Amino acid sequence: QVQLVESGGGLVQAGGSLRLSCAASGRTFSNYAMGWFRQAPGKEREFVATIGWSGGSTYYADSVKGRFTISRDNAKNTMYLQMNSLKPEDTAVYYCNADLNPKTTGWGLRLGQLGSWGQGTQVTVSS
Repeated sequence: QVQLVESGGGLVQAGGSLRLSCAASGRTFSNYAMGWFRQAPGKEREFVATIGWSGGSTYYADSVKGRFTISRDNAKNTMYLQMNSLKPEDTAVYYCNADLNPKTTGWGLRLGQLGSWGQGTQVTVSS
C-alpha cells in the first residue's frame, strides 16, 4: 500500500507560479506511473497530468497543456507539478495518485483506475 503526501499549495495571483510535490512511500516508487488530479469546489475530481514509471511518458489535460509540467525524481521518491501562468480556474485541491500496476505509462490512472488518495494541497489563484 502506497502512502502519498502532497505539499506546495498556496495562494497566488493570476499569472503566478507554484510547484507542488508528492512524496510517496510504502512501495518501490520508481516502478509506478504517477498522476496529478484536482477537485474544484462543487465539481468532480478531474485528471491533470500523468507521468510514466520511467519518466519518459507525460500526458496533460487540455486545460493545463503548455502551462503545467509534471516530473519525478525517483531517487527522492517524489513527483512534482510545476504550474505556471496560473488562472483563477486552476483553483482547486490538488491530489496525487499512483498507478495500480507497475511499469506503465499511466494509462490506468487516465482511465480512472485509482488507488488511495493523499490529503491533497489547496491551490488558490486570485484574479
